[in-house]
Amino acid sequence: MEEKRSRRKRTPEEREARAEEKKKAELAAWTPKTALGKKVLAGEITSMDEIIKNNEAMFESEIVDYLMPLEEKMIEFKKTTRVVRAGRKFSFRIAVLVGNKNGYVGVGTAKDTEKWPAVKKATRKAKLNLVKVRRGCGSWECTCGTGHSVPFKVTGKNASVKVTFLPAPKGTGLVAGESVKDVLKFAGVTDVWTKVSGATDTRLNFVKAAIDALSKTTKMKVSDEIGKKGEKGA
Repeated sequence: MEEKRSRRKRTPEEREARAEEKKKAELAAWTPKTALGKKVLAGEITSMDEIIKNNEAMFESEIVDYLMPLEEKMIEFKKTTRVVRAGRKFSFRIAVLVGNKNGYVGVGTAKDTEKWPAVKKATRKAKLNLVKVRRGCGSWECTCGTGHSVPFKVTGKNASVKVTFLPAPKGTGLVAGESVKDVLKFAGVTDVWTKVSGATDTRLNFVKAAIDALSKTTKMKVSDEIGKKGEKGA
């Protein structure tokens, strides 16, 4: 009998390279189905900033893959059970965080009876839920003028969890929990102080509250924040 060949386990670098090649092949075979997708493929739209500025609705995750490289991370993995007449029905709930570490971050959740289809669905939703993050140097202790922190104090909420980000001087680092650190790293923020409240042990709500806070950096202006402080003082 011939001896069975032992299968060599791939290194993380090899797995990453293979996944990248597969992604490139899928993108090369992409045929857009929406008007926005056709514009992107034709080169009429060359950045996500244009899509955000024009408030365009995205329905194809390939648009994001075509315009920018993203990093992905599974932040939650749960096996759920539903009781039906035939017995127990099992499924997987997955939450995936994506970001380009340069001002864009998003999170998506999905369920499926199998693990990897659920991961694929969650990744697709995360790409379609991308938010733009405006970075700045809002701390009075720092005058470098680079986009290493948040430009002003912002607060986000999801369920009972409330997350507040405060500008920090350069070199402070990310003073936050592990779940929020992932969000900040994927958004490209390197220095920030964090204040949290609520049931922070619910990791997904914690992450969503952090993304909600970061999304407000583009919706609010410094003058709006100063106005709120003035109203409280009055």
